[in-house]
Parts: sequence; C-alpha cells; structure tokens
Amino acid sequence: MVLYFSATGNTEYIAKELAKRTNDECVNLLERIKKQDFSPIHSEKPFVICAPVYVCEIPRFMMKYLKKQPFTGCKDVYFILTSGGYCGPSGILLKKIFKSKKMICHGYAEFKMPRNYVASDDYPMLEKNQVEERIIGSYNRLEQVAADILAGKRLKARHVFLFETLITLPFNPVWCKYKLTAKDFYAEASCIGCGKCERLCPLNNVKIVDKKPVWSNQCTHCMACIGNCPVNAIQYGNITKSKEPYNFGKYEYVVKNMNE
Repeated sequence: MVLYFSATGNTEYIAKELAKRTNDECVNLLERIKKQDFSPIHSEKPFVICAPVYVCEIPRFMMKYLKKQPFTGCKDVYFILTSGGYCGPSGILLKKIFKSKKMICHGYAEFKMPRNYVASDDYPMLEKNQVEERIIGSYNRLEQVAADILAGKRLKARHVFLFETLITLPFNPVWCKYKLTAKDFYAEASCIGCGKCERLCPLNNVKIVDKKPVWSNQCTHCMACIGNCPVNAIQYGNITKSKEPYNFGKYEYVVKNMNE
C-alpha cells in the first residue's frame, strides 16, 4: 500500500505513479492527519511511505502522526522522499520510527522535484526549464524504483554523514518555531471564498470566516494554501507578490508529452 501526504502535488504524483507501476492501492493521508484518525491501516503488501521534505526533514506533523499510527499485515516498509534537492536525515528518522514498530525497513529513495517554497527569498524559485528538467529526471527514475520494490530489493540513497545529522537535527525545530509563522498570510480581494485552502491545510490552521480565509497560529509552510488557490489570491507578506506559486498540476504536460 502506497501512503502519502502532498501539499502542492509533487509527492502525490510520485506516489500515484509508483502505485500504478506496482499495481497497488494509493492512499492520501491528509484527512487522517487532519482528523487525527489513528485507526489501523492494514495491507498484505509492503507499505510505501511517501513524504515531502521541509527543512531537511519530513514535516514534523507527519512524523508525529506516523509515530502513533498502527500498521497491520505486512511488516515490510519502503520510504520515498521528495525534496527540492536535500533530504538530510529524513530516511534515518523514518527508519527509527518504523523499527520501533517492529517493521522491516527496506531503505529509501529520493526524488528531486521542483521547489514549492515561495514564502522566502532565501530559496529562489526555479525557472520553467529547470522545473521541467526535475520532473523529467524523477519520471525517468520511477520504473527502476518500482521494479526494486516489486522485487523486494533494498532502495538505495546517498549516504548521510554523521556531521550532517548533527547539524540539521537541532536546526529543524528552531527554524520551525521561529520561521514557520502564519501571521503574514492574507487573501486579496480576488479571493472567491471557495474554502479549498481550509480543506487542504493539514494542521486545520485555515478557517473561512465571512467568506475569507483566516490563519491561526499553527503553520508548517507546506504552501498548500498558496499553491492550490484557484485564483492566486493568497499572499505571504510582500514576498510572494512577484512570484508564481507552484503546483505540480501546472506542469502535468511534461509527463503527458513523455507518454505520447
């Protein structure tokens, strides 16, 4: 069973493609995370956990969810990570969680996907051709990763050195505490009050009040609200004014062209 969380479509695309190639079920964990639904998830096939990487780790809310979530049936588990270029110790942290559940970890694979983080000038958005190149590169890896999962082989990723882990582990919680704030989010007058941002927020941090979104004090900066707004009405301070929000759906033509 392929399980995933995805904010702007990168991880969802990889998860669905792997499920298609392995003839397996694909489940979006968003509603379970929003409702804190910890009813057991059962599969007779290996579990394939697909997660994005934020600040060198998978989202902290997803990490907490997976720690509590019971998995029954097959004891084998694979990890799939999507990032803008660096996954850090994410695979190591996932392995620790699932080993504590007495499950058998078969490694992890990394997919370098387009960056979606528009809420900071420290991480410049990619040019169109760079986005297309990353999608094509990931597409070309799917067949081999799926074949390895079907064959029960161990997935291999770049070795993470100890010094990387020692640097990133303390950095992530500090960044999340002080940088991942929602106070600068707002909706412009063009907002149509559709409620999509509320439905897609994994932390239930967005509420529609008087037909406009209002952000509370929790945020993971997943960019689901900005990236999925149908009228591009959501902004983050002045940082996003001149930026095109990212959503994988805008680039589906890349893989469609490859399949023709």
